[in-house]
Amino acid sequence: MSAVRKTPALPFHYGWIIVGTGTLCIFSSLGLGRFALGMLLPSMASSLDLSYSQMGFISTWNFIGYIIAVLAGGFIAGRTGARRLIFISLLIVGTSMILISQAKSYGYLLVLYTLTGIGSGASNVPMMGLVSTWFTGKTRGRAAGFIVIGSGFAIILAGKLIPAVNDAFGSEGWRINWLVLGITSIIISFICLMLLRNRPEDMGIQPCGHDGFAPPASSRAGEKISDIYREKVVYLLGILYFLFGYTYVIYATFIVTTMVQERGFSESAAGNFWAWVGLLSLFSGPVFGTLSDRAGRKAGLITVFSFQMIAYLLVAFKLPDAFLYASIFCFGIVAWSIPSIMIAAVSDYVGTRRAVAAFGFVTFIFGLGQISGPAVAGVLAEQTGSFSSSFLMAGIMSGLAIILASFLRRPHHG
Repeated sequence: MSAVRKTPALPFHYGWIIVGTGTLCIFSSLGLGRFALGMLLPSMASSLDLSYSQMGFISTWNFIGYIIAVLAGGFIAGRTGARRLIFISLLIVGTSMILISQAKSYGYLLVLYTLTGIGSGASNVPMMGLVSTWFTGKTRGRAAGFIVIGSGFAIILAGKLIPAVNDAFGSEGWRINWLVLGITSIIISFICLMLLRNRPEDMGIQPCGHDGFAPPASSRAGEKISDIYREKVVYLLGILYFLFGYTYVIYATFIVTTMVQERGFSESAAGNFWAWVGLLSLFSGPVFGTLSDRAGRKAGLITVFSFQMIAYLLVAFKLPDAFLYASIFCFGIVAWSIPSIMIAAVSDYVGTRRAVAAFGFVTFIFGLGQISGPAVAGVLAEQTGSFSSSFLMAGIMSGLAIILASFLRRPHHG
């Protein structure tokens, strides 16, 4: 039996160190690895002569890599532990982005950005899975909410840094940006290696929120991990996550391109708006994750999808710029709410012992949405000459998600 490692006394539970480190992890894996692309696409498209459909497929192949990682991530994490897998995955993210800075062709870019997606998926899923291990249902939504806002910090950075670097270095400034983002991700990978721990038991403590009386859900007898595939609620959650992945990625990938190429905004002005999305999104995870802790996962999901539907429809119809600002507000204020609610909901419905496997499964379905969303949106835009039809499609699918979320029942697990 291995000895339990002790740590110096802290004025708060070590789970919040896990949360803070997780915020950095998501900042790198999803924030820099995925959401910086929207700011970089206009200058990359100009430099490499990319079409609308090629721009969409760059994002799609990133998500194909993401799905590959999700499929293999659970198996690998079981062998290596979440901490080590997250470290290696973030190294892949950082290294691939550094290599992207040297891309000379569309094909080379596709291969490298697929690797970025693999690193993103292989770090994101085990990181979110640690929430169910380190927190009970009382605080799980709030904890996950603070982790997912890492993407918001990355969007703020991208909105300010990328236009400034492009102004300073001209048409090839996007290469400097990828280099800086890659180096940052490698630094974060070592921070995660130092601070993350796989289980509270490794440190001789109970999960945050454990009251010392009720046994944790992971100890429930008679539950097999394979049983998650027999539970209808897991498939419903997967469909909801698919609809989120399909729709939000259309907005995140193409809103800046729409502002620059269709609405006449400068790259700097569009960057400022994208930074506002990042700033607003800092409230999304904690606020709506906490809301779901108190009002229920169903109420949280319906509320968030309603905001997103409004955001997409306000862009779909070519209304005055004031409505575009309202769209950005509606998207930003709930931007990362669904992932934080989803990991909490999965844990509630299947129990903590099966949560990582179930979250990996619904994330796989989510990834299918992310793959198809930008590809279909890019093709639609090329055929119509505008992204309006793509945003309209996103709004309709968010409306469908609202209807489906209303069928969720109260979970039996805690």
